[in-house]
Amino acid sequence: MALIYPVILSGGSGTRLWPLSRKSYPKQFLPLIGGKSLFVQTLERLRGEPFGPVSVICNNDHRFLVAEQMQQAGITDGQIVLEPAVRDTAPAVLTAALLAAREDPERLLLVLPSDHLITDQQEFARAMRKGMEAALAGHIVTFGVTPDRPETGYGYIETGDGAPLTVSRFVEKPDRETAEEYLRKSNYYWNSGIFLFTAKTMTDAFRTHAPEFLAPCAEAVDKARVDLDFIRLDATAWQNCPSDSLDYAIMEKATSICCVPLNAGWSDLGAWPAVWETMEKDGNGNVARGKVLLRDVRNSFIYSEGESVLAVLGLDDVVAVATPDAILIASRQYAQKVGEVVKELKATGHEAATTHRRIYRPWGWYERMAEGERYQVKTLMVKPGARLSMQSHHHRAEHWVVVHGTVRVTNGENEFLLSENQSTYIPIGNRHRLENPGKLPALLIEVQSGSYLGENDIVRYDDDYGRHNE
Repeated sequence: MALIYPVILSGGSGTRLWPLSRKSYPKQFLPLIGGKSLFVQTLERLRGEPFGPVSVICNNDHRFLVAEQMQQAGITDGQIVLEPAVRDTAPAVLTAALLAAREDPERLLLVLPSDHLITDQQEFARAMRKGMEAALAGHIVTFGVTPDRPETGYGYIETGDGAPLTVSRFVEKPDRETAEEYLRKSNYYWNSGIFLFTAKTMTDAFRTHAPEFLAPCAEAVDKARVDLDFIRLDATAWQNCPSDSLDYAIMEKATSICCVPLNAGWSDLGAWPAVWETMEKDGNGNVARGKVLLRDVRNSFIYSEGESVLAVLGLDDVVAVATPDAILIASRQYAQKVGEVVKELKATGHEAATTHRRIYRPWGWYERMAEGERYQVKTLMVKPGARLSMQSHHHRAEHWVVVHGTVRVTNGENEFLLSENQSTYIPIGNRHRLENPGKLPALLIEVQSGSYLGENDIVRYDDDYGRHNE
C-alpha cells in the first residue's frame, strides 16, 4: 500500500485570534482546545497508516517552536523546511513537490494547514485513504466539508457528478444570502484547504498554469543548505518567487480536480466565533476560560490569560479576551474584523500587534515585567541543559537574580554557579553566558539598565542554535 507523506504548512500572521494569537506566537502553537496545541494535534493526527514521515514548511522565526512541538509529539523522523520570506501557499506547495520529486515523482503528498481542528481522527484517515486512488491516477484531490450553517467566513467548493466528486469551481467567501443558497443545495462544500496529489501532478500543474513559480522555487531548492536540523531554502532565489495562494495559482485553473467529502468535525478556527462554536458551553451558552466572573451573560466567549480577573456583566453575544498587555471586547458579529485592529496597531508601531510580553527562545523564554526610561525588568526561564549564547552588549548592563534552580554563569573571565537568592552584575561590554546545568527549569529576574535596551543590542560570539546573525 502506498504511503501518504504529509506536508504541514505552518505560517500565518496570527491576527484573526488576536490578542491571544500574534505573529510571534500564532494560533497553531496555542493549546486552545484539548490541552494540546493545534500543531501538536495535527502531528498526532498523522501517525500510523497510511501516513509516512512528516515535513513542515515554516518561517525562520518559528523554527525552534516547530522543532520543540514536534519533539513533544514524539516526531523523530520529520523534516523542517525554512522559508526565507513570506510568499503564501503556492510556492510552499511547489517547493514540497520539488523536494519529494527528487526521491520519487509519484510520491503522494498531503498538504494541510497546521492550525485546523479535526475531532474525528478515524474519519479523517478514512477520507485520506479514499482519496489515494484518484491522486495516484493524476488528480488533485481536495477535501470538502459538508456545511451545517450559512458560513460567510469560508470558501466553498461546487461539485458535479462522479465518485469521487468532480470539482466544478472554487468559490470565494460568499455573502449571507449566497451562503444560505449554498446550504440549501447538496453539491456545495466548505473548502478545508487540504489537498492530496503526487509530486509529479502538482509540478505539472504549475508548469501548465503558473510557470513563473518554477525557476525560482527550483533554484531555492537546488541551493538549499542544511542548518542544524533545518533545511534552509536559498534566500536570493526565494526573493524572486511570486507570492500567491495555491487556490489562486492552481486550484481555480486546473481541470483534473476531484473532491472527497470530509465529515470529521473540521473547523479552521479562523475567528473567535468559530472557537466559541467548537468549545463546550455552560447553560447560558457561554465559553469561559481563565479567571473570569460572569453575571447575566449569554452566548459569549470570555477568556482571561494570566492572573487578571475579567468580569463581564449583562452582555450577550460578545467576545472578551484579556492578556497581560491587551484586551479585546467585540460583538461576536464583528469578531471577523479583528485583523483590522491589528493592522491599525501595526501602523502606529505598537508592539502588541505582533509580539507578546512572553517571548519564546530555543533555550526557554523571557517575559517583560516592567520598563521605563533607561531600565527594563524581565523574568527568564532557562530549560534544563540549555544555555544562552556567549554575548555582550554595547549599551546596557544587566543584573541577574536567581529565584529558582541553579545556573552556571560566565561573566568576563570568571565562571561560577549561582543558586536561589544569589545574584551577579554584568557590566556593559562584558562577554557573558547563562546556562542551566540542572534537571529542572531555572528562573531568574533580569534587570537591564542603559541608554539602549533593544534586543538588537546583542553581539553573539558562540551560539548553540546557529543565531550568530540574528
